[in-house]
Amino acid sequence: MDLKKILSIGGKPGLYRMVGQTKTGFVVESLTDGKRMPAFPSQQVSSLEEISIYTTGEDMPLKDVFKRIFDKESGGKAPDHKADKSVIESYFEEVLPEFDRDLVRQSDIRKVYRWYNELLDAGLMEFSEEEPEEVDGDKEQTEAKPEDAESPSNGDNKEDV
Repeated sequence: MDLKKILSIGGKPGLYRMVGQTKTGFVVESLTDGKRMPAFPSQQVSSLEEISIYTTGEDMPLKDVFKRIFDKESGGKAPDHKADKSVIESYFEEVLPEFDRDLVRQSDIRKVYRWYNELLDAGLMEFSEEEPEEVDGDKEQTEAKPEDAESPSNGDNKEDV
């Protein structure tokens, strides 16, 4: 699953796929209705790849949270983002028990569910094929740089994480 070109735009509902760039911004397409429109750098535009959820340890990338929901639901839908507060929070505790209850708001959890269901409806929830490729790509990059001076420090950082 590649979330780099999937965008959330502040003040606009839903998710958008970046389909092109212009001199002044981006051309985006709504995942729900397919309508295209411009998005400008002055708007709050966030790639889902850059979003993570606060946990008691290290922050968890949104992609990993989606994977946990996908596994729990066997590829089905997450709870409706408009569900009762107790349903929203108890389900999220099952999926991500280590989330930071002081920093993650209920509105954040609702967004996770809404985005997950929107990506699922758009047919963009494909974990099985891409994850092994990323792992192999990381291994190839690590093996390809043993002579670099920075390689030992990069390797140490990866082991610490």
